[in-house]
Amino acid sequence: MQDFYSLKDIAAYLEAELRGDPCVTITGLATLQSAKSGELAFLSNPKYASQLQNCNAEAVILEADQAQHYSGSCLIVDNAYLSYAKISSWFDNAPQPSQTIHPSALIDSTAHIGDGVSVGANVVIEAGVQIGSGCTIKANSSIGARSVLGEDCSIEANVSIYHDVRLGCRVRVHSGSVLGADGFGFAPNAQGGWHKISQIGGVVIGNDVEIGACSTIDRGAIGDTIIGNAVIIDNHVQIAHNATVGDNTAMAAYSAVAGSATLGKNCILAGGAHVVGHISLCDGVQLMAHTLICKDIKQSGSYSSAATPLMSTKDWRKNSVRIGQLNDMALRLKKLENKQRD
Repeated sequence: MQDFYSLKDIAAYLEAELRGDPCVTITGLATLQSAKSGELAFLSNPKYASQLQNCNAEAVILEADQAQHYSGSCLIVDNAYLSYAKISSWFDNAPQPSQTIHPSALIDSTAHIGDGVSVGANVVIEAGVQIGSGCTIKANSSIGARSVLGEDCSIEANVSIYHDVRLGCRVRVHSGSVLGADGFGFAPNAQGGWHKISQIGGVVIGNDVEIGACSTIDRGAIGDTIIGNAVIIDNHVQIAHNATVGDNTAMAAYSAVAGSATLGKNCILAGGAHVVGHISLCDGVQLMAHTLICKDIKQSGSYSSAATPLMSTKDWRKNSVRIGQLNDMALRLKKLENKQRD
């Protein structure tokens, strides 16, 4: 990582219109409120537009409508937030991979390790594992038997990947996450207890997926749990056995997908949104925070459900039906009121 860049170089990379001195030096990124000389800020949320007037940044990434009211140096782009996201990698101060294998790592003789792989202290890599070139596996993580990591994957410290888990290329898994643990499969027996169902499927994860800290993706009961390409998963997310998550879907913290549910492509689950088992969501569905989905969704769009006071399940089911009827009831009542006035 370089310590500084010219505004000209940054503008070229972002394909931005540059207003100001192209030779000025940029040493870091900052918010509008905290930025000082030498730093680059950005404005994407109109809520913070008032901070622009007193901003001390060397330059600001702005969209055209904001730039016309700003007299300082700026980079004018179509999408300020996306441009900030792109340039952030230039100032990433995370330690670079060592491309070495720590002497305390335990690697089975049948495992295949690609070129330029970094393996941290106390890592365990079991029999038949394949690690693609350029991967990084940090301290105390474990890779179970016959699992496969594609090229340029990043496994942070204290990650557990069970057996028969397949990751595509450029997958990043953050600390504390568990991939391939047994799904919650138990059959009731006649004595009132439970008989465990062996989970003999695996987990298949596509390319360019990011999995946040302490998230869990269970292995399939028979087939595989499948995560598509470019899926982004926040911290503390649960994906149950045999679920399918479509390409480019985003899942925020504490959201969950139960067993054998299917999410389409380009879906968004806000924090605490839950999808029950064995149902399907079509492409382009957005679930607001704490939404509970109990039936298939066949039309793209935004969906919400509000929490209700505690009641028996029998009463809750009845009242849930009534909630769906409220709008029609209100329209009929208004019609009757208007008729009475006449």
